[in-house]
Amino acid sequence: MTALSVAAAMIAAQWREEIIMGTWDIGPFENDMAADFAYALDEAAEDERETLVRTTLTRTIQTRDYLESPEGAGAVAAAALIAAQCPGGEPVSTSYGPDEALPIFAIDLRSLAVEALDRVVAEESELADLWDETVDGPKWRQAISRIRAVLAPEPEPQEDPLFDL
Repeated sequence: MTALSVAAAMIAAQWREEIIMGTWDIGPFENDMAADFAYALDEAAEDERETLVRTTLTRTIQTRDYLESPEGAGAVAAAALIAAQCPGGEPVSTSYGPDEALPIFAIDLRSLAVEALDRVVAEESELADLWDETVDGPKWRQAISRIRAVLAPEPEPQEDPLFDL
């Protein structure tokens, strides 16, 4: 084994350890970074909470370089809060989510949340890289896909009445 491959193995082990140490499940608030985001929401004035969610999503979308894990986890948490207010959305019921009341989010945040989730699961994302190194990576990606589907549901196929006989 070369020194480079040993170093790569050590880095991969450290990434896995970071996920294991700060993450306890695949849910959007089941990690330290998202719990910190929820705490920041609770500490923010009520009229500043939507701005904090919007800023978190926008910062994720605008990241042109490698997206770091904390930013990705915050974006997933923000997207989950928006999705919870959509038809078919799952409520955030974990004790690690926000405790304080959230505003009814503006509709335009849905598209920002979709863009942010797409950025989180893209190639240049530490969070995606870390999850892909674990056996739960596919389950995590499915959870992200479910949130995304609530935010941007596929339209129902329309039957064309011209062809009904």
